[in-house]
Amino acid sequence: MRRVTISTPAHACFVDITSVVARAAAEQGVAEGAVTVFVPHTTCGLTINENADPDVVTDMLAALERMVPWQAGYQHGEGNSAAHLKASMMGFSLTILVADGQLQLGTWQGIYLCEFDGPRVREVWVRAAAG
Repeated sequence: MRRVTISTPAHACFVDITSVVARAAAEQGVAEGAVTVFVPHTTCGLTINENADPDVVTDMLAALERMVPWQAGYQHGEGNSAAHLKASMMGFSLTILVADGQLQLGTWQGIYLCEFDGPRVREVWVRAAAG
């Protein structure tokens, strides 16, 4: 398993980590199998989505903010309930197939770390398995 550190630049942002995951997977030497990507945090998540048009990420962040606004009378004392909710909506792990040593993503797909309580330094765990 590889542990990769990612610094997020804003309170809420999507950071394209596709190349980071591909490199971490390649370092593990799996030509055929799958890669699991996991974040051990409760206020950021992971997703796969379009990485060609940055407006997609902008629209996603805006939609998530409309669905789960930062201020909405939450009970959590730390004041970041919206970040916990959004992270749970995104999820904390992904599985990506590997063939011929390459991540099998669609033409327009990228892997994103979804920050909802930043900026912070986050850890992403990547584990490649043959199969």
